[in-house]
Amino acid sequence: MSIMRNWQIQRLSAIAILVFLTIHMIVVHYPPFHITFDIILERLANPLWKAIDIAFLAFVLLHALSGTWAVVTDYQFFDRWRKPIGAVVLALGVLAFVYGALTIMAFQLPA
Repeated sequence: MSIMRNWQIQRLSAIAILVFLTIHMIVVHYPPFHITFDIILERLANPLWKAIDIAFLAFVLLHALSGTWAVVTDYQFFDRWRKPIGAVVLALGVLAFVYGALTIMAFQLPA
């Protein structure tokens, strides 16, 4: 990945995180009503909110892992290990996304 592409990913994912974080804060932490566990379960069971939470997860992981990649590849010591480190970072990102998405998708309203 080029340095410029990584820079663009960092900036775009930061903007997306800002949008999703604002939505999260307004809905979860500053609602106009008293939030209860039942309300949280209803929100987590809603397909729209599942999609929003999964997108939030994706952008946070993208931002964190591309930042990690930028820091690690700044050091010349790691030049010969760029591809293996990149493969590990990519694998960790995919595993974390799949695990997180499956966790979000598992929420259902109790019967």
